[in-house]
Amino acid sequence: MSKGNELKPRIGFFGRRNVGKSTMINFLTGQQVAIVSDTAGTTTDPVRKSMEIGGIGPVVLVDTAGIDDEGELGALRVEKSMAALAEVDLALLLYTEGSYGEPEERVERWCSEHGTPMLKVRTKGEPIDKEGLIAKIRDALPESAYRGRSLLGDVVAQGDTVVLVTPIDSSAPEGRMILPQVQVLRDLMDLHAVAVFCQPEELEVESGKWKVESPRLVITDSQAFERVAAVVPEEVPLTSFSVVLARQKGLFEEYLSGTRKIGALKDGDRVLLLESCTHNVTCEDIGRVKLPAALKKATGKDLQFDILAGNDAIPNSSFLISNYSLVIQCGGCVISAQQVKARLLGALEAGVPVSNYGLALAWCNGIFDRATRIFHTNFHELTIN
Repeated sequence: MSKGNELKPRIGFFGRRNVGKSTMINFLTGQQVAIVSDTAGTTTDPVRKSMEIGGIGPVVLVDTAGIDDEGELGALRVEKSMAALAEVDLALLLYTEGSYGEPEERVERWCSEHGTPMLKVRTKGEPIDKEGLIAKIRDALPESAYRGRSLLGDVVAQGDTVVLVTPIDSSAPEGRMILPQVQVLRDLMDLHAVAVFCQPEELEVESGKWKVESPRLVITDSQAFERVAAVVPEEVPLTSFSVVLARQKGLFEEYLSGTRKIGALKDGDRVLLLESCTHNVTCEDIGRVKLPAALKKATGKDLQFDILAGNDAIPNSSFLISNYSLVIQCGGCVISAQQVKARLLGALEAGVPVSNYGLALAWCNGIFDRATRIFHTNFHELTIN
């Protein structure tokens, strides 16, 4: 799936085998995008298809296996279908007359407990009004799923100068900026602020004078926190691209609380690092090289690290969440807020502290309070239409 699809709102179709989930997706899209068969269990794993909904824009439809599947393999399919609930912004629960029972109640209960909006749709009865159903989907889908909240609109105003420090090293992509930097730049343009790009060496003090006059904020790549913090005057707010993204993804308070637990780590504790994209790993890689080294140095402890890349939920078999003392998620620039929450759901429910790459590096560099200070009193919801 493309990065563009990862950021689209997701609508999941759930129900028993042969209830008409794939047929419904074909009906809504007006295309034969999902395989339809009278054979029960045709859909075995969640399948994702894109479509456009007027008034919302592009969305991803998630077709799932039957929630009543049987046998050892069937139980695994049901498990995957239930896991897909965590990644969707709206669940459509399909059922037929006289067949609403424990499987449907399990989905309904999950949605109720986790605050996921749900629509019940009865199939194989009276003909369904397509436009009427799309209207109900449009009303039920949370606006936050398709209207992006400004990254910095509550702390940056029109005309403010924001310095963006972007180190260029072997981990930087050839000939382009990384996605978090592009996202922040676009947000600043929407806010009509002034963005100044530079590398760390361009920030150096010249003749004892700070080079940039009265910036509202300095945002740096997390790996340059220590160097940049030493140059930027204490009175100038400083944070990182990863911290900015972490705040937008909706788990900021959990990240703040979890990051403070780093100081309690002990020798032998295991830390799980979650990457949401695949990329070329270098000797300067933040998640696989610099962050583990920084955590060991800052804590003085012999810590053990595991890396899990990609967007799937944490598997129970090889990465049992209770074995970890801390889970650290990357900035999540290529996935939605709902997907970030889905990946961390198991850790949060198990009481395992969660943090973010940028916040963890800020803590390791002794500037955690400074990197989050600007957001404490100004944080509120703001959308850009």
